[in-house]
Amino acid sequence: MTDTVNDLNPSSGGSCCAPKTACCTAPKPKWSWQNFPGKDYLFSTWAIVVGGPLLVLLLDPVQFVAFVTFAVKAFGGTLPYIAFAVALIAWLKASGAEAYVGKAFEGRETQAIVLAALFGGLAPFCSCEVIPFIAGLLAVGAPLSAIMAFWLSSPLIDPPTLLITAGALGWPFAIGKAVFAVALGLFGGFLVSVLLRGGAFANPVKMGAATGGCGCGASPKTGRPVWRFWHEDQRKQKFGAELKANAFFLIKWLALAYVLEAALVTYVPANLIATVVGGDGLGSIVISALVGMPAYLNSYVAPPLLAGLMDQGMSAGAAMAFMIAGAVSSIPAMAAVWSLVKPLVFATYLGLGFAGAVLSGLIFQLFV
Repeated sequence: MTDTVNDLNPSSGGSCCAPKTACCTAPKPKWSWQNFPGKDYLFSTWAIVVGGPLLVLLLDPVQFVAFVTFAVKAFGGTLPYIAFAVALIAWLKASGAEAYVGKAFEGRETQAIVLAALFGGLAPFCSCEVIPFIAGLLAVGAPLSAIMAFWLSSPLIDPPTLLITAGALGWPFAIGKAVFAVALGLFGGFLVSVLLRGGAFANPVKMGAATGGCGCGASPKTGRPVWRFWHEDQRKQKFGAELKANAFFLIKWLALAYVLEAALVTYVPANLIATVVGGDGLGSIVISALVGMPAYLNSYVAPPLLAGLMDQGMSAGAAMAFMIAGAVSSIPAMAAVWSLVKPLVFATYLGLGFAGAVLSGLIFQLFV
């Protein structure tokens, strides 16, 4: 007898495994979902990006133009940030400078967290526009604690938002939101720093995210980065590869984010979302934070709507919790964040956003 797989029926008492071979498997049916050639594309990110507008065209053609226009304009507004971040990542990796940038943070984590929280309060980025810069910071090895500080504070406030909030809700509310933005960034940054020392968040970046791959390294002669990388073929190839890979990654996930955002804006009216969070007391603050997290209500639309609800009896604390939770995270932002980091970091980001929103609402309620 040879060492080959035989065709005995197991029910007949024979063995389905021959010596030195793996067990044979039952023959697959002629058609199986696992064999469907398009299954990997049917539920892919691009399928949702393309299929979402097509679904609107089929089911609600009246809204199609507005839906697509909103998504395209929002995505177009982010393209300059994507281009800058992608080019910077590719340049740092091709020149061999990424390791040096990462070392610049060594022993200076506290300063990095403080600066990240303060800069985040001035940066004019929404929760989606900040994603390319987060990808860049992850790529060059910045500490996760400083990244989290910037990540949390950046979408909350910026100079235009400060003025719009002050005009609709008053300067106490606007200044309070600015203070809470920086405070949340500091709180999140230092908490992540403590967790890092305890061994948490090892390798926080997802495999295949817009940060992978080592750079070419410094010059073997001088030990310094080669800033004019285009003089070496290997570095030029590295630049091109990083440029394409990171651009494709960020464009794909941010396109998904803005299609989801367009769906929320089109089919979930902002005044309906805001009405749900009306009320007073601790319960309304918690509900406001819970509803605000997945909802999309940007910092330019929220102040006048919340001002009207506060005139109707909504508490200042609930309004503050809703604004902070909605700015830190929304369904579009969650999709982009999920693409970059591992589940534990993602859960920490959401947990900090929710806790920060509730605490900010409670504190603001006490002092207003």
